[in-house]
Amino acid sequence: MTISPDLNAAGFDTLGLAQPLLQALADVGYETPSPIQAACIPVLLAGHDLLGEAQTGTGKTAAFALPLLQKIDLKRAVPQALILTPTRELAIQVAEALQKYARHMPGFHVLPIYGGQSMVVQLRALSRGTHVIVGTPGRVMDHLERKSLTLNNLQTLVLDEADEMLRMGFIDDVKWILEHTPATRQTALFSATMPDVIRRVAHAHLREPREIKIRSATSTVVATSQSYCQTHSGQKLEALTRILEVEDDFDAALIFVRTKTATVELADKLEARGYSVAALNGDLTQGLREQVIERLKAGTIDIVVATDVAARGLDVARVSHVINYDVPYDTEAYVHRIGRTGRAGRTGRAILFLAPREMYMLKLIERATKQKITALTMPTPGEVANRRVAQFTQQIVDIIKTEKLDFFFDVVRRMEGEQDIAAREIAAALAWLATRERPLQMPGANDHAPREAASTPPAAATAPVRDFERKPEFKARAKPDEGSSAVEPRRERPVKEGRSDTPVKQRSFAEGATMQRYRIEIGRNQGVLPKEIVGAIANEAGIAGKDIGQINLFEDYSSVELPANLSDDLMDILRRIRVRQFALKTRVMEAGEFVDTRPPRRAPPAGDRKKPDWKKPDGPKPAWKKREH
Repeated sequence: MTISPDLNAAGFDTLGLAQPLLQALADVGYETPSPIQAACIPVLLAGHDLLGEAQTGTGKTAAFALPLLQKIDLKRAVPQALILTPTRELAIQVAEALQKYARHMPGFHVLPIYGGQSMVVQLRALSRGTHVIVGTPGRVMDHLERKSLTLNNLQTLVLDEADEMLRMGFIDDVKWILEHTPATRQTALFSATMPDVIRRVAHAHLREPREIKIRSATSTVVATSQSYCQTHSGQKLEALTRILEVEDDFDAALIFVRTKTATVELADKLEARGYSVAALNGDLTQGLREQVIERLKAGTIDIVVATDVAARGLDVARVSHVINYDVPYDTEAYVHRIGRTGRAGRTGRAILFLAPREMYMLKLIERATKQKITALTMPTPGEVANRRVAQFTQQIVDIIKTEKLDFFFDVVRRMEGEQDIAAREIAAALAWLATRERPLQMPGANDHAPREAASTPPAAATAPVRDFERKPEFKARAKPDEGSSAVEPRRERPVKEGRSDTPVKQRSFAEGATMQRYRIEIGRNQGVLPKEIVGAIANEAGIAGKDIGQINLFEDYSSVELPANLSDDLMDILRRIRVRQFALKTRVMEAGEFVDTRPPRRAPPAGDRKKPDWKKPDGPKPAWKKREH
């Protein structure tokens, strides 16, 4: 059957999912299933094989992950489900999604296995036991041949992006793996297209599969110009506020985030920065939602921070900007989001924030909207200052044109005479008073007079938060002993997942600052080393090695000493840092939570503290012979 996107789908609680899974979905703020999730979850829960045709980015990971998790027997730490993916990046992404959905399933273990990772680490993890394997075909075959992976207890097999595995030449490997799995397994095959080879594999290895095809909601968005800004979570709020300051023709904005909690958090932060803003999410009653929309229409608020579900059906003509603060999980949601602007014959503006690891979504979105999305660099402090000065200047000009100022002329003339102050100094002081809540001069901008709008803004290096720009491509360089032009291009060093390309400014702490013990959710079972923890905290949070104290590794968590009373922004960064694909989720350890299990150091007996007296050996020195070769 072919299914079109349903923007008014029922909730996850109507699909037959268990309470731990529903709780995990509520924790991350998911409100309603996507079309492919609503179609596939009941079929897989009923035990049928499934042949799904759906584009990447439609939410199919949750479509197979949630039913798969519901069937897991946590008491048996043996591979009960196998998910094959074409790339290591997708394997990691699927494993992280499973871990997220299983947060209320204590003892659950998922293991991603792929080429390029240490075989020793994978063998150790397999020996400890795991419930779900997510892997690339080549590495799964290696473990099956070594007998380090057995699939005798396999209940579910998922082939994700089968057409991509065909394109990469893995289809024969997939067939070989299928032949080494129990015939009683349940199989789900997902593919963006359905070539004959994939269909033959499906008919040979799937038992009476139910076929589901999701018709992609591709659309040509004519009235909306689209841009993206590459940044990471630690700089996203700063980038957002600067962009809001310098955007032309700004009237009102819808800012989309993924979760209900994020709507409130971001709205509070923007309100603290002087914006008139409100949150819109599924926790609000219908009456409160309507109030927010009416306030946006009336102009009493200019920004609404919303989730996808809360914004469905929202039609406000004055919305000039749609900002995707969080990347949507599927392209249909993106098309629906940016359709909230460019209404009533007006042009609209859509801005998308992307972390380095989310850049793969860019091509998918361009394909869905049939438009090129242009890069947008985060404005510098100088550009923001110039915009504020221009706005302030226009306000002054408008007041001079429209208001009667005779009384104020007299006030200024009296101040000039009585206080012996020039009118220019009085005007400067009044300008400072008028803008002290929103200073015209930002930290990092030019310390002197503002530049003309057409002049070159100050260098990005002066900004307290660095701008993200694409690095220039490296040119090929010749080897020292070669004069010919046939040279190998220099290869760029790959970016580690979860890390930013831009160095983080190092934070300073007072000499002898009080230290506090923090807990991080990664330990010996994840194969982490103390030096990896130090490196991640130093590189991502900007905390110098000298300010990182004792680290203790335990089975499933670790403790680390850091300066006490860290700021909320820094704690947010520390929570999100990833080591070996695991988020640290840093928090302060509670009193009595840490127990140092190492034996205490014992001082040597008093009589043994004196260094021994070494005597020169008696007799002549031995005659050393030269070794013959």
